[in-house]
Amino acid sequence: MSKRLISVALTSVIVVLSVGACGNSGDDTGSSVVDRAAKDKKLVIGVKADQPGLGLRTPDGSFTGFDIDVAKYVAKELGVDQKDITFKEAVSANREAFLQQGQVDMVVATYSINDARKQKVSFAGPYLVAGQDLLVREDNKAIKGPKSLNGKKLCSVAGSTSAQLIKDKYAKDVQLQEERTYSACVDRVLTGQLDAVTTDNSILYGYAAQHPGKLKVLNSPFSEEKYGIGLKKDDKKGRDAVNDALAKMVSDGSWDIALKANLSSSGFSVPRLERY
Repeated sequence: MSKRLISVALTSVIVVLSVGACGNSGDDTGSSVVDRAAKDKKLVIGVKADQPGLGLRTPDGSFTGFDIDVAKYVAKELGVDQKDITFKEAVSANREAFLQQGQVDMVVATYSINDARKQKVSFAGPYLVAGQDLLVREDNKAIKGPKSLNGKKLCSVAGSTSAQLIKDKYAKDVQLQEERTYSACVDRVLTGQLDAVTTDNSILYGYAAQHPGKLKVLNSPFSEEKYGIGLKKDDKKGRDAVNDALAKMVSDGSWDIALKANLSSSGFSVPRLERY
């Protein structure tokens, strides 16, 4: 290849790299949620859509629940009115991907904080501390706790660690079943196809209330689940701002009002925010 052709080729490569670099520097997905809220005056928030009392899509398409009230309060503190929030359904398996791909600005979806998830996303909170429990049919007398599950059919959702914890720690012969959503698990317990659903008591109480006389929560939690608000990895500015908003929500009484309105029977106490 001639010197002239080599020079042209190198120039082309430099131009392509320069354009790529300029494109990345202008990409808002790398900025803080605080900056995006201030600039656009709108937010996309990932929430659950099938959890009564926490995150539930109603027949008219709106969302209700404690997580929804928390999300609205935080958004308001970031300068975004609730009419300018787009709620996007998130299931347990896609919460990290939604944040990493920029499909949502934050996730408020019964999202338990743990070390593995901290490697992928950042968390503010916790704004609620729940405990893993079991939901069974009202007439079930055989299942009294996680150690009673050997040989039983237990349901949880893809992306959740709840069922595997039981298999690893309490009942190695439990038969694990996965569904996309907890509501699908509940339906199969109601019809007798499965014996129990496991996840956080905050979620299970909602389903029990939705099916009075048919389902019960054992009310014997065996883990601690700290619900955090998921943000893009290393968004310290956003994490600090969201923690400030949560602290204000507790101090002005809005947290307690939202808790009683959505989860009145569960007796949850105010969590301690973790600022890291």
